[in-house]
Amino acid sequence: MPAYSSRRLIPLIAGACLVSLAGCGSSSDTSGSDAARGPAAASAVPVVASTNVYGDIAERIGGQKVRVTSIISDPDQDPHSYEASTQNRLALSKAKVVIENGGGYDDFVDRMMKSGDASPEVINAVKVSGRTAPAGGELNEHVWYDFPTVARLADRIAAALSKADPGDAAGFTANAKDFKAKLKPLERKEAGIKADHGGEAVAITEPVPLYMIEAAGLRNATPAGFSEAIEEGDDVSPRTLRDTLALFTGKKVKALVYNEQTSGPQTEEAEQAAKAAAIPVVPVTETLPKGKDYLGWMTANVDALASALAQ
Repeated sequence: MPAYSSRRLIPLIAGACLVSLAGCGSSSDTSGSDAARGPAAASAVPVVASTNVYGDIAERIGGQKVRVTSIISDPDQDPHSYEASTQNRLALSKAKVVIENGGGYDDFVDRMMKSGDASPEVINAVKVSGRTAPAGGELNEHVWYDFPTVARLADRIAAALSKADPGDAAGFTANAKDFKAKLKPLERKEAGIKADHGGEAVAITEPVPLYMIEAAGLRNATPAGFSEAIEEGDDVSPRTLRDTLALFTGKKVKALVYNEQTSGPQTEEAEQAAKAAAIPVVPVTETLPKGKDYLGWMTANVDALASALAQ
């Protein structure tokens, strides 16, 4: 095992979460039985999302008519290496709708469904996005940072919920329309960054925020070998690390967009170099921060990027 792995998120309490998801996860069905919450909860459509990002979007569209379980809701859990629990399998066995990211990000969902008899409606966000790997490159699977994809995903979720609960279809469709309308200001913010800073260079630690960066018209100047090694959990070569640090010492980038859910000496060295050169560091995450919903989270991310570039 390498000394550093970007795909192994900071292990503060991950072990405890793997032992018992109920103790660490946050989902809308952990407060008691359906019967205890009344007839409305008992008749709600059971939805399972691979992460709380998709769980939150499902709740925005389904409202009180859905009961959402987000398998991964702790930032210390890594979808790439997550091992299923008995509770996860039980939730999936009862789900009418399952939302996964796809693209190799959360393969544990497919593995669990293959081992069971359930046949829920499965929504794969990467397939919804239509994104594919560039020629000679790899797919960036972090499609929840791509707002047009999230808008299409909202419609897809509404359609799946309507199939499971036809009587509430009009409400699901209206909620999806409202959610998509609230995505528009985010796209306008990105367009504003592009108008003010289009073509300017930034650095990243890994590809998590790239769709946002590209939509904002910014150029990723990070050596490919750096972000690829970080994402794969490999050590960055000395030459590539030197070239990456030179972006900061030479003030060749306007900001460093840093996935703060990963930790390791090489990304920390990049962060320290940026700060030493007075280059703003913009932290991003892969899952919802505590107390945030998707729209609030992404608004904070885009605003932080705009603020950094304005410096």
